[in-house]
Amino acid sequence: MILTSSAFENGGTIPQKYGYKNKNLSTPLQISEIPEGTKSLALIMDDPDAMGAVGKVWVHWVLWNISPNTKEIIENSIPENSIEGKTDFDEIGYGGPAPPDKEHTYIFKLYALDTILNLKQGSTKNEVEESMKEHIITEVKLEGKFAP
Repeated sequence: MILTSSAFENGGTIPQKYGYKNKNLSTPLQISEIPEGTKSLALIMDDPDAMGAVGKVWVHWVLWNISPNTKEIIENSIPENSIEGKTDFDEIGYGGPAPPDKEHTYIFKLYALDTILNLKQGSTKNEVEESMKEHIITEVKLEGKFAP
């Protein structure tokens, strides 16, 4: 499985318009080579570098029950019938990069699952991770940097 973005290269800089304090548009993502047997996809975007600034990994986006036929998540949208969870901004949906101190690396993790998750909108990253624990076929990562 491959996860890329037309907005930035893996390890590259995420453009400012995707930042929380800017336009807060969700990044476009392209998905390919989804494995056989995948019933749904789940996406988690977080900021492990926030540990130094706020004492925890900051959750920016939680999205699940993405159809395995999805080839692209269009900028500032979510795929039909997918469900969004709560971020550490205490909001449902995408919350863009917002490093409080210095450049941080943001990690988009995409999971291919052998099930559809039975979770309500607004569920947390921890609830999604717990629910998919025994159902991950494969996972991939895409990393981007963002500075205040």
